[in-house]
Amino acid sequence: MAPLIEDDGFITVHPPIEGTYYYDGKLYNVDIDSRDRRHGGPFDRGMADSYYRRGRFPHLYTGATGQSELIDEEQMNEAELNAYHAGFSYNEKVEQDYKDW
Repeated sequence: MAPLIEDDGFITVHPPIEGTYYYDGKLYNVDIDSRDRRHGGPFDRGMADSYYRRGRFPHLYTGATGQSELIDEEQMNEAELNAYHAGFSYNEKVEQDYKDW
């Protein structure tokens, strides 16, 4: 993982931290059992949409995927939307793991 270079009027270089992903000003814990990677959560759903190459369709589940209430983009708050896009970006840029049909 490359270091993060932030241009905020100063040049700030943040070394990569194992098990994290920096997206849109927020640091996400990408360890498999982390709160950010909760199955059905927005980060998880973003990763899944990238994995299956479905494109970006922000959503999440209140509990487990397919077994709880589906929350669509219009019902998501800003933090949930950012987490979804972070998950999608994480798979695209870091994991690069895609379903082999």
